[in-house]
Amino acid sequence: MSAPFTVTLAPQDWSFEAGAEVSVLQAAEAAGIRLPSSCRNGTCRTCLCRMLEGSVHYRIDWPGLSADEKRAGDILPCVAVADSDLRLAVGGARRRS
Repeated sequence: MSAPFTVTLAPQDWSFEAGAEVSVLQAAEAAGIRLPSSCRNGTCRTCLCRMLEGSVHYRIDWPGLSADEKRAGDILPCVAVADSDLRLAVGGARRRS
């Protein structure tokens, strides 16, 4: 499968497309959806959310996640790039007004 992929946010059930090599955070912003964020480089963890379905790769070698968090499905959307359609549990998402 190749990009663009569909990213769906739970529990809002909002969807947007994420293109190749665009972070999930950037794709959300382009679609008018604001996700919690701060540093945008994978260290502050403000954007931490749970990936319920799908797969991602990272723009950086070691994002600020422990091995246990990765196994549990936690991701950092600011440095995560979609490799498939995604379903994410994201608290604090809102639509840009």
